[in-house]
Amino acid sequence: MTEPATDMTAAEKGVVEAIPTRPPRSQWAEVWQQLKVHKGAMAGAYLFIFIVLAVTVGPLIWHADPQFLPQGRDFINLRDTRPIYTAIWDSGAKVNWAHPLGTDNLGRDTLARLLSGGRVSIAVGLTAMVLSILLGTLIGVVAGFFKRLDGPLMRLTDLFLALPLLPLILVASLLFREPLSNAFGTEGGIFILIVCLIGITSWMQTARIVRGDVLALKEREFVLAARSVGTNSFQLMVRHLLPNVLSPIMVSATLGIATAIIVESSLSFLGFGFPPDFPTWGRLLNDSVDRMVLYPERVVWPGLLISLTVLSVNYLGDGLRDALDPRIRGR
Repeated sequence: MTEPATDMTAAEKGVVEAIPTRPPRSQWAEVWQQLKVHKGAMAGAYLFIFIVLAVTVGPLIWHADPQFLPQGRDFINLRDTRPIYTAIWDSGAKVNWAHPLGTDNLGRDTLARLLSGGRVSIAVGLTAMVLSILLGTLIGVVAGFFKRLDGPLMRLTDLFLALPLLPLILVASLLFREPLSNAFGTEGGIFILIVCLIGITSWMQTARIVRGDVLALKEREFVLAARSVGTNSFQLMVRHLLPNVLSPIMVSATLGIATAIIVESSLSFLGFGFPPDFPTWGRLLNDSVDRMVLYPERVVWPGLLISLTVLSVNYLGDGLRDALDPRIRGR
């Protein structure tokens, strides 16, 4: 009997060689591939990037000083001008082509104040988000990893969740406003105060999410294997647990930006934020309420920018949540 041939023929080898082999993709490549097909997330990302570039690069193009106060006849001519587009339906509107979005009751350029206010509002949102994520991640990882600290840290989290946050922020703003302003200057002190208040009062959801993931991960095989070879607790948390909880942290970070911007705008609108001569979107809303019937655009523009920024960040966070969740990735 003859043994069956084990060697492939030339034709078979050609077929095998013709089959394309796709190189394995990393997890982040898969996440990006999933994120690209999420239309809402991509639209939110593009819109948020556009707003950030507008408020950072815009003042380099539009050189009007947001705090400039005209004097004499210029004050009479420039105060309370309307946006140039109002001339389309109101031929008698007081417009000035040097100020396309008009001026306020003191003659300050509205476009320059919107750009300057957006830079402050987004800076507050990003900085407060970083502080909130750092606190929430630290408390969540420690509570999930060390069983003896889980109870006290979670009761502390419950305490913060039970506090009336807005009255607490308002009281803290009144108590620490003057000392911080004297130490770091008016704008610097209030910036530090608002960032710390928002960050300290918005870490609880991140801590709970991270704690739940750490509780599940620390019993996985790779963690037990790392512990068996003598890896200490700090290295276990930093090298093995923390990289595996980045997904909920990133989602919390994007949603935290929106929360921080809304809180800062609320504080400025209520008069507990930055001083009147230092514009933010919330302060612009506060200054425009008294004249919103005569000049509705002064309320519409800052309100629209706040809404678009928060909406874009929420859409981006929604897309990140879907892309980072392996259970629904690829649907």
